[in-house]
Amino acid sequence: MDYKNAGVDIEAGYRSVELMKKYVKTTARPELLGGLGGFSGAFSMEKFKEMEKPVLVSGTDGVGTKLKIAFLMDRHDTVGIDCVAMCVNDIACAGGEPLFFLDYIACGKNYPEKIAEIVKGVADGCVQAGAALIGGETAEMPGFYPVDEYDLAGFAVGIVDEKDMITGAELEAGDVLIGLASSGVHSNGFSLVRKIFDMTPDSLDCWYDELDGKLGDVLLAPTKIYVKAMKSLKDAGVRVRACSHITGGGFYENVPRMLKDGVRAKIEKNSYPVPPIFRLMAKKGNVEEHTMYNTYNMGIGLVVAVRPEDVDTAMKAIRDAGEYPYRIGVIEEGEKEVVLV
Repeated sequence: MDYKNAGVDIEAGYRSVELMKKYVKTTARPELLGGLGGFSGAFSMEKFKEMEKPVLVSGTDGVGTKLKIAFLMDRHDTVGIDCVAMCVNDIACAGGEPLFFLDYIACGKNYPEKIAEIVKGVADGCVQAGAALIGGETAEMPGFYPVDEYDLAGFAVGIVDEKDMITGAELEAGDVLIGLASSGVHSNGFSLVRKIFDMTPDSLDCWYDELDGKLGDVLLAPTKIYVKAMKSLKDAGVRVRACSHITGGGFYENVPRMLKDGVRAKIEKNSYPVPPIFRLMAKKGNVEEHTMYNTYNMGIGLVVAVRPEDVDTAMKAIRDAGEYPYRIGVIEEGEKEVVLV
């Protein structure tokens, strides 16, 4: 009896590392010390001595049951982007610049080519975010996961000068809310998605005219990464006064997190186009509107609050970063809540 007979193939682990190295290299930053394969990742902070009060900000998250779609479609090259996005967007909400990322893959059986495909997606996400992929772990866990399934999670660290942190403390009545378009469902609410639609390869391969695509392709579209848009706003001289990443809990849970006491957010539902996937889900699943806005991003992945005089500059900066902004609402005096009208 040996470890391989027990279900863990060490040689497959070595091959996975070799296959992923070319993808990891694409994420390198000048501050990265050492290479892939050590017991830890090292990152120099020398460059950030010029900050008055440097603050580390971090985020950790996973992809959730969206992975079930990837399993059924046998497509694993984009879920890594989702994993990175869920972490670095939270860092960007605080005004931080993501510095580095680590991933954790737990699988029932290590198929090196599949693991490398997952890590390719992680590397693509890191490139989009400007973060270095400095390490990770692939754990082969036979008997814990089915042989053809895995879980994927990650952890990111960023930095921001304390004076540049986005806390919501500066919010005032009259500030304008700008929403940045999402790419679709992103990485939340897939337990409900999987109840609404038949989860079979054939159903996911089905073409929907209203989606202008196959259901599986639309559902698997990777989460938007908003790091460049937030940097573009800063470079344009726009002070973002508050920011919310619209993840699990949709508008009703996430928007209030950006508010201080004494103000509320009023958002106009018709101020931007809701992607067809959400209308299809609501209709097919008989899901009431409040539940949709309490579960999904409904087409807006990030909300920022700026002063009225900064709106035009902010909209241009977001467009220059390749994203689509919409003026979706306003900050008012009132109880700390979000009101959708």
